[in-house]
Amino acid sequence: MRDLLAPGGVLRAGINLSNFLLVSSRDAQGSPVGVSPDLAGAIANHLGVRLQLVPYESPGLLADAALHDEWDIGLIGAEPQRAEVISFTPSYVEIEATYLVPEGSNLQSTGDVDAPGLRIAVTGRTAYGLWLDRNIQHATLVRSSTMDAAREDFADQGLDALAGLRPRLISDQALLPGSTLLPGRFMAVQQAIGTPKAKAAALAYLTSFIAAAKSSGFVAELIARHRVQGLSVSVA
Repeated sequence: MRDLLAPGGVLRAGINLSNFLLVSSRDAQGSPVGVSPDLAGAIANHLGVRLQLVPYESPGLLADAALHDEWDIGLIGAEPQRAEVISFTPSYVEIEATYLVPEGSNLQSTGDVDAPGLRIAVTGRTAYGLWLDRNIQHATLVRSSTMDAAREDFADQGLDALAGLRPRLISDQALLPGSTLLPGRFMAVQQAIGTPKAKAAALAYLTSFIAAAKSSGFVAELIARHRVQGLSVSVA
């Protein structure tokens, strides 16, 4: 398994820098710090190899790199589109996604948002954005490249809803006076460990590792260590 996942004694772990719940800070050298880097480090330790973090500015870029042998494991939301090129373990944590609506909105629930004539601001190629691509049938998605840009489109264009991770939307709400966070969720992002299809033989090992990390309380310990709010250990 070591030779498959970490040839040369180095495990390359793809890290999505835009997920502020899983990458919560940087160290003095600028390297990512958080739940995802720590989990990758635990896998490297278990294999007895050195860890090399490979950072990406967005999950879409991380997923694209699966075809170019840039990483051995990727810590990213498991989505059907990504599963075409990446083999995923069951999720280790999940994050609720919902909507923020402007002051005076008549929308009361997440189910109200998918209606003709409504426009939803969303960050493209995120796990929740990919879910909306598959499931929104009537409303129009207005895609942006970053979460900040999505919030700006929502405000500047007078859009009907801003889709996002609940913890991020709580921060956005503070910048948008009068806005309301809708109750419930339209989905939950399932954060998993992925490996390129070329290394799919390692999936059973990674799946076993994740199961043990959850059942032992290690994942919960990482969440507590980094004081992350809005992140839950997955029960799947």
